[in-house]
Amino acid sequence: MEKEKLIEEFQKCKENPEYFISTYIKVTHPVRGLVPFKLYPFQEKILSDLQEYRFNILRKFRQAGCTTIAAGYSLWTIIFQKHKSVVILSKGDAESTEVLERIKLMYDELPEFLKPGIIEDNKHTLKLKTNSVIKSRPSGKQSGRSLAGSLLIIDEAAFIENIDTIWAAVYPIISTGGRAFVLSTVNGIGNWYHDVYQNAINGNNSFHPIDIRWQEHPEYNYNPDFEHLYGAMKEKGLDIHQWEKTTKANMPTKQWLQEYECSFLGTGDTYIEGEILKEVSKQTSDDYYTKYNNRMRVWQDPQPHYSYLIACDTSLGRDRDYSAFHVINMYNGQQVAEFYSNRTPINDFAQIIASEGMLYNVAHVICERNTIGNNLIDWLYNIYEYENLWCDKKGEIGFQVTAKNREIILAQMEESIRRDLIKINSTRTCDELMTFIIKETGRVEAEKGHNDDLIMSLALAIHAYKYLLDSMPMEFATNLGNAEAPPMPAKLDNIQVRTSFGSISEEDYTWLIK
Repeated sequence: MEKEKLIEEFQKCKENPEYFISTYIKVTHPVRGLVPFKLYPFQEKILSDLQEYRFNILRKFRQAGCTTIAAGYSLWTIIFQKHKSVVILSKGDAESTEVLERIKLMYDELPEFLKPGIIEDNKHTLKLKTNSVIKSRPSGKQSGRSLAGSLLIIDEAAFIENIDTIWAAVYPIISTGGRAFVLSTVNGIGNWYHDVYQNAINGNNSFHPIDIRWQEHPEYNYNPDFEHLYGAMKEKGLDIHQWEKTTKANMPTKQWLQEYECSFLGTGDTYIEGEILKEVSKQTSDDYYTKYNNRMRVWQDPQPHYSYLIACDTSLGRDRDYSAFHVINMYNGQQVAEFYSNRTPINDFAQIIASEGMLYNVAHVICERNTIGNNLIDWLYNIYEYENLWCDKKGEIGFQVTAKNREIILAQMEESIRRDLIKINSTRTCDELMTFIIKETGRVEAEKGHNDDLIMSLALAIHAYKYLLDSMPMEFATNLGNAEAPPMPAKLDNIQVRTSFGSISEEDYTWLIK
C-alpha cells in the first residue's frame, strides 16, 4: 500500500474505532477459529455508547462478545492516543490474564503500519511506544487504590467480591475526567452491580445503561441478513432454528434466566422463587399516603366491618436494624398499612402501635418477644394498657422466635405468598423479599448489606393470621348500609395455586362443605 494510502487508512482507524475493529481486529471464534471481528448491529451500538457516554453499565447475555469489544476498544485507545492508561479489572487472575492474551493476539494480527511497537509486555501489562498502557488485574479488596487510569473496565462485575469497596477506592481516581465501562451477566439481586444498574435505569446516577438481548445475536436467532453464517454453523451440526430449544433443554431454568434472559429475579438463591416474586412485584401499589414523617404508609383506612391484625418486629431505633409492623385485613389478607423506621425509640414505637391498633378496630397485636421485644410488650401492656395482645399457649404475651419455629413461620409465609393468600401492597416489603436468600450454610437470611425486618414482621403476621382464621369464627357482616359487601374469602370454595412459572390454577373445594 502506498504511503499516502497508509496515512489515510491510519487516520480513518484513529477517528473511528468501529472501523478499526471491524476492518483489522481478528479474534478466535469457538466454531470458526481465527476470524475477522465483524461487529453485529448490537455490538456496534455498544461501541457507539462507549464513545458517547463517560460512564456505561452493560447488562449482557453469555457469549455476546462484549468482553472482546472492551478488549478491542482498549487496544484502539493505546494505539491511537498517547499517555493513556486503561485498567481492566476481572474476577480472578486467570480471567485477567486471559483478557490480556486476547488483546495481545489482536495486536499481533494487525498490519505493521498499525503497530507503534511494544515497550513492556508481561502477564498483566501491555505498554506501547505511544506511552499508553493496558493493565489487566484480578480483583481484590485493595485493588482500587492502585488502579490509576483514564479508562476503567470492570468485567463480570456482578461476580466480583468486594466490588463496592473497590469502586469506592477507584472512583476518586477517575472522577476528574476518567471513564468507566462496567459489564456483566446478572448474578441475582441486592449486589453492587444490580444496585448500580437499577439506579442507572431510574436515572439516579451518572451511568448510562446498555441492555442487550440474546435475540439480537444472529448466531442465536435467525436473521436473513446473516445467511452466510448459517452454512458454516450447519457444517458443525448447529441449526439456528433450533438454538433456543436446544439450549433451554440443556440447562436448568434458573441458569437460562441468568445466562441468556438477563433476569435479575430468580437467578440468585432467593427464598421465594423468582417467578413468584415477579408476580408479587407487579401487584404492589403506590397509591398510599404517609404518617409519622413518612415512616408509615397507608393503603386503606380502617373499615368498621373488618377485623385487623398488627404484627411487629422491634429494633433499638438507633440507625441499625429497623422497627417494622404490618397491618393486615383479617377478612381478605390484604396489607393495608406498613411502618418502617430505624430511628424510632421503643417507647415511641409502642405508642404508635397502640394508637394504630385502636384506630384499626382494636386490632389483634402480635410482637416477637426476643430480647428487646419484651420492652415493647411491657410498654404496650403496662403503660398503654393495650387490651388485644397475642398470647401463646402458656399465657405469655408475644411470640418467642426460635431456630425451629423461625423455619415454620417462614415456610408459612412462602406458602401464603405462593398461593396468593396474602396481598402485598408495599414495594419496600417486596424489595426485602428479593434480597432474602438461602446461604450456602442453608440458613435463610437477608443478603449482606440488606435487612429482613419487614419480612420477619410479615412472617409473624401470616402465622397469626392463619392461626386466628383456623381458631376463630368469621362473622359475615350483612348490615353495611350503602357500603358494598366484601367478597367472601376464596378459602371457602376455590383455592388459587400459583405454579413455579407464575401461572394460576384453581382447585375447587366446594364439595367439602356440601
